[in-house]
Amino acid sequence: MNDFAPDLQSGPLHTLTVEPSQAGTRLDRWLADRLPTLSRSRLQALIEQGALSSRGAVVLDASRKVKAAEDFTLAIPMAAAAEPVAQDLSLEVVFEDADLIVIDKPVGLVVHPAPGNPDKTLVNALLHHCKGSLSGIGGVRRPGIVHRIDKDTSGLLVIAKNDRAHHGLAAQFAEHSIKRAYLALCYGVPLPRHGTIEGNIGRHPTLRTKMALVAGGGKSAITHFRVEQAFGAFASLAECRLETGRTHQIRVHMTALGHPLVGDKLYGTGQNRKGAVPPEAKALLTGFPRQALHARLLGFVHPNTGQPLRFESEMPNDFRTLIKRLEAL
Repeated sequence: MNDFAPDLQSGPLHTLTVEPSQAGTRLDRWLADRLPTLSRSRLQALIEQGALSSRGAVVLDASRKVKAAEDFTLAIPMAAAAEPVAQDLSLEVVFEDADLIVIDKPVGLVVHPAPGNPDKTLVNALLHHCKGSLSGIGGVRRPGIVHRIDKDTSGLLVIAKNDRAHHGLAAQFAEHSIKRAYLALCYGVPLPRHGTIEGNIGRHPTLRTKMALVAGGGKSAITHFRVEQAFGAFASLAECRLETGRTHQIRVHMTALGHPLVGDKLYGTGQNRKGAVPPEAKALLTGFPRQALHARLLGFVHPNTGQPLRFESEMPNDFRTLIKRLEAL
């Protein structure tokens, strides 16, 4: 997806209680007084990222006034290396020239270093493969990265090798002219079998690791879906085309539609959906170890030559095997 989620794995936790004499103080100022090693701007950024909670609920308003006896927990992200190192890791290169490289990412590969995944990422592999010739616009931890897909999503990604290519690709993402299609295996069969899901996506109000459809704030998100194959009434294979690119967009939108992705432990397992699932099918679906999502199509205009480019990726083996077993039921 096109928007980066914050790094949510935390290091030290600070639990603080508001004294009666401190009631009425602005939250970020109160935190800065209690945690003098952190600047107020740093605290505001942490709050915006969802690192502050009170009684299990995420607190996102840095300007609110604190109340006597309120408890707050602040999760400080673990320190990460300033720059990722080049590592000789296997890459499936679909296309490469002096300006960009298209990769078919396998399941399990993280796109860029983050707390909990400091190395052995796509960025580490690209630094070795490209000998340092990656756009610096993404910063030292995300050189060349214009968009990303989740660790357990497979499929196509384009990476910029210089700043001109990065600007050109980023502009196409901003204009929604990039062609992106995903295969998603979901619980149930959407009715009608094709349509458009719209709704702003933002951080979940209480669970920091999740995104959600939000009534206020967030960013506009549009997904077009079309069922390609139904397996009885209990599961279906859908093509999802992105008009926008938000964090976890397809996973959030399909769950909101009532058809969560098979294997998606974060957004729903489908066990609460109406209608019976045959025992053999249930065993296959609940046993799939990751969200059944694959980025199969990527199309864009080359930012230097102006040539239209289009790439397709076949289903990975685990996805293909699951489909064949469902067809055999």
